[in-house]
Amino acid sequence: MSLVIKVIIPAFNEENGIGEVIREIPKNLISEIIVVNNASTDNTEQIAIEAGAIVLREPVPGYGRACLKGIEYLKQTQPVPDVVVFLDADHSDYPEEIPELLKPITQGADLVIGSRALGIKEDGSMTPQQIFGNWLATRLLKLFYGVKFTDLGPFRVIRFSKLIELEMQDKTYGWTVEMQLKAAKKGFHCVEVPVRYRKRIGFSKISGTVKGTIMAGYKILATIFKYL
Repeated sequence: MSLVIKVIIPAFNEENGIGEVIREIPKNLISEIIVVNNASTDNTEQIAIEAGAIVLREPVPGYGRACLKGIEYLKQTQPVPDVVVFLDADHSDYPEEIPELLKPITQGADLVIGSRALGIKEDGSMTPQQIFGNWLATRLLKLFYGVKFTDLGPFRVIRFSKLIELEMQDKTYGWTVEMQLKAAKKGFHCVEVPVRYRKRIGFSKISGTVKGTIMAGYKILATIFKYL
């Protein structure tokens, strides 16, 4: 029996990248693409609709908040997905690599992280503070939760039933690390797959500013210690 696979893409002012991301998703595998317009003030929503996505609106900014909006929508859909793919809207990920992340799922994995650390990064695609932050966070996860990850990358695939079981709560920058540490605590079968990573289209609202970098770093560390 084939899997029902749906994609959630949080998007805040990504009019320059969102269309490319949607067009590069392998449509033969995906039954629905959901873009969550997270308080955008540009043409993100219209471009996403024209590219063939379902668009939801989450007026309060927050990466995790946008993801939660997408999950609530998927709970109401028929058929409910077997698997959910999370992608960024800035074209830094390679959507055509979705089949590579799905392979471990078909072999029994519950959560698959697309690891930029294990893959090939384009020069300048990640800032030094991003690289260090990932290094620190993944080592803390190993120290406190006994799980080995190399990245907190946003490109990931998870069984929908397992995603619901995690009872995700974070509404901002701690979303990715919350998913990984909760999966570890519950004993989920977690796998990493090397992925390529390129310079994003447009300006990063997190790593592109000092304030955003500090806030993201603080929230990630706070989330790690919160669930000890």
